[in-house]
Amino acid sequence: IILLTIFGALFLISLPAFAVDKANYKNGSFKWGNEDRTYVLYVPKNLNKKRPVPLLIAMHGGGGQAKNMIGLTKGRFSELADRDGFIVVYPDGVQKHWNDGREVKKYYSHKKNVDDVGFISELIDRIAGEYEIDKNRVYATGISNGGLMSFRLALQLSDKIAAIAPVTASLGEKISKKASPKNPVSVLMINGTLDPLVPFNGGGIGYKFQRSRLGTVLSTRETVKFWVNHNDCKKDPEIFIIRDKDKTDGCTVEKEIYANGKQGTEVILYVVNRGGHTWPSGVQYASERLIGKTNRDINACDVIWEFFQRHKR
Repeated sequence: IILLTIFGALFLISLPAFAVDKANYKNGSFKWGNEDRTYVLYVPKNLNKKRPVPLLIAMHGGGGQAKNMIGLTKGRFSELADRDGFIVVYPDGVQKHWNDGREVKKYYSHKKNVDDVGFISELIDRIAGEYEIDKNRVYATGISNGGLMSFRLALQLSDKIAAIAPVTASLGEKISKKASPKNPVSVLMINGTLDPLVPFNGGGIGYKFQRSRLGTVLSTRETVKFWVNHNDCKKDPEIFIIRDKDKTDGCTVEKEIYANGKQGTEVILYVVNRGGHTWPSGVQYASERLIGKTNRDINACDVIWEFFQRHKR
């Protein structure tokens, strides 16, 4: 597990699977772009079928699968779906990676230019064909490679995606110069200042020996500025210090809100001071030496869902 983590930056191979209620998880698949595409769908048992419900897309990191995203988050999105009545889909990238627009040619999904935007678009349509989905409340989140893919969806699928919430991810440098969203999209980011894989200050992705091969990202600040400008939000944020509830985790959190964007959009940044390449309150899937510290003052799933609830397309 350690070797896989070291030599596969952005990998989440070792994470456990987790189920709130295994009966409510459904495996699905269909053919798209000459690839067999798979996903895990979570539908609450008591879902209100008389009204349209939100759809949340949760994407795993590089080297992971849908079950790993469920494990990383300890099934919390599924618990929230039970509580608040929405559907969660955990899709799989081809050969465990997303074509997030870095154009690095290292992974199959990049080399073959896999149409992941088209796949997610079709996935939304298929779920909406089976369940009563509120098409104005479709959201995307993910960690690392899945977070970068969330940015790509906001850039190229803003006619379907109302808001995104990438974790440990910034906007890919290449795709930021090539794609421009048609519509405003609300964005929430959660980034650690000591992330060893997706640097807070931008540049090459991965550990130092990998960065010439895994592409580059804008800095967290440049990414925020991109979306603040696109959404025409207030340039000066409101800043809040989050209470340090867990003094043993070695990190603290600040929240920046860039409000009053077009069509009610906003951009929110959670800065995890001394945080690593981790999901707040999620599984510490590798040692701190490899991926850094996991914050326990916030639960990323909770703050993401609370954010999504306030926004629709």
